[in-house]
Formats: sequence, C-alpha cells, structure tokens
Amino acid sequence: MRRLLLTAATATAAALTLAACGTTEPPADDAKKSGERITLSGASGAKVRLDGPAKKVVGTEWDVVEDLVSLGVDPVGVADVKGYKTWDTAAPLKNSPKDIGTRGEPSMDTIASLSPDLIVATTDLSAGALKQLRKIAPVLDIRSADASDQLGRMTNNLDLIAKATGTTQRAEILKDQFEAKADEGRKALKKAGRAGTRYALADGYVTSNQTTIRPYTSGSLIGAVNEKLGLKNAWTVKGDKGYGLGATDVEGLTKLGKVQFAYIGSHGDKDSTPFTGALAKDSVWTSLPFVKAGDVHRLSDGIWMFGGPKSMEAYIDAVVNALTT
Repeated sequence: MRRLLLTAATATAAALTLAACGTTEPPADDAKKSGERITLSGASGAKVRLDGPAKKVVGTEWDVVEDLVSLGVDPVGVADVKGYKTWDTAAPLKNSPKDIGTRGEPSMDTIASLSPDLIVATTDLSAGALKQLRKIAPVLDIRSADASDQLGRMTNNLDLIAKATGTTQRAEILKDQFEAKADEGRKALKKAGRAGTRYALADGYVTSNQTTIRPYTSGSLIGAVNEKLGLKNAWTVKGDKGYGLGATDVEGLTKLGKVQFAYIGSHGDKDSTPFTGALAKDSVWTSLPFVKAGDVHRLSDGIWMFGGPKSMEAYIDAVVNALTT
C-alpha cells in the first residue's frame, strides 16, 4: 500500500480533481434542484450528463473520497478503504462503503455490482481502465494535482464535486473554513516569530534497505499551504509538474543547512518513518545541523498530503503546533 501511495503520487501529472456523491440527501439549499439535469466536463473534456444530483457514487482516489465526505456525502464505493482510514483521518467515513480494490486497479465487477449513478475516477488510471468504467456508469475523470496552482485545483475540484452532488452551499462553507484556518495559522506563526522561517517538509520510505526521501517543493499542495502561512520553502530540488514532488537521499539533505524540518509518516507502516528508523544511527543524518539542533518535527499521523480542504486544515494545525510549542 505504501509503495502505491508513493509511486502513484509521483508518477502522474495533474491539474483538476473531482468526485461525486453518495447516499445522503442533498442539503436544503440544493434540494429544489434535484430534478434538474447536470452537465459537467472531466479532465479529458468528455461531457458527463446527470439527471440530477448523483445519489450513489464511487470514488477511485482518496482526495475524491475526502471531498465527498466533507460535503456530507457517503460514497457507496471507495478504493482501499483500510488505507483511506489510515492516511486520511481529517474526513472520516461515516458509512461502510464497499471496498472496490486498489486505487491503481479498481475491481470493475465490484463497482458494477453497486449500480452507481456516477463514478469519479482520476487520470492516474489508464485509458483502458477509464474506458471500462464508462461501460458501467457515467464517469467524471479528474486530475488530482497541478503544480502551477495547487490551491486553485483543490477548490475547483471541490466546487465540481459539489455541483455533481447538489451540495454547493456546503462547498462554500468548506472553502471559507479553510481560508479562516489559514489566516489563523499565519497569524499564530507571525506572533511566535516564525514568519519567513525556512521550512522543509518531506516523507520517506525504505525499499530493499535503501532510503528514499521525497521533498514537498513549492509546487506541491503542502508547499502552497506553507507559503500561504508565511513560511519559506527551503527545498531547492525540482518537483514534478503534477504533484510538485522531488526525490533525494540523505546526502541531499546536507544542502538544506539550518532549517525547520518536518515529516509525515504512519505508525502502522514502519517503512514510512525512516527518520526515526533506518536513519536514526546514520552518520550523515545525525550530523545535519537541524538534527543536532532538535529542529526535526514529526507531524500528526493521518494527514493526507494530497487531500482537500479538511486535510489541509489538519496540516495547518499540525505545523503551527510544531513550530510554536
């Protein structure tokens, strides 16, 4: 699961994300529109036409699922339910959706058995898989990231999902809540004298005794949030065009100099926390200035680094707590 988590995010380009509905009733503001036809365009430009707000929706990626749940919609099918519960706790599932398989290879038979009104899939899936899904139900294909404007992508995705599910007022509330949280975090960091602090967030993993470190550059969603908080991204490595993620090793960390270093891992996956595992006694790691100074911060588990507004709110709380206490 962890390897899929890491490789799926770095291998794909990005721009726009979307998802749609579940079993909850549409909120009062959109209930009157429930009989109106809805037309949406996916990342491929293909039109998706619905007779009304979708009621039974399958999501093939966790950012899609998070937005659905945040909007008050319970998806009937979710890829890798266990993984979602581990890595995205900001918007916990309120129902018991059917596990449709992995995010990279969802089960067509399982999805078909749910008779969904809409399938929200990402362009991380192959063209062949998307073609198969379209034989089951209308498919809204979305891109999960855009290094040129991650925050715009995040909010645009939320708006699209809301249109598909009849929850547009709830989307406005979620966007306002995110902006308020970001403003609160920026003020807290400034008050603590942390405005402009050089800061680097990463995650890492161990494969065949080799440690790989993944920097979240300015082009990442996390990087965009950091800048919104008034932090200075210390990474100089280049990120990919989709997720804004780079790659380095422990020697590459020597270029950071004096910095506040933070990382996210999972207690349920020992290979996801090399900074306290495989690198704990590594001479290069232990000699780094920020390690010697105690400026290494493990942020809370369950913050999905590629999620929606709720995950980013949880991230803001975590980084502000780490840098001010």
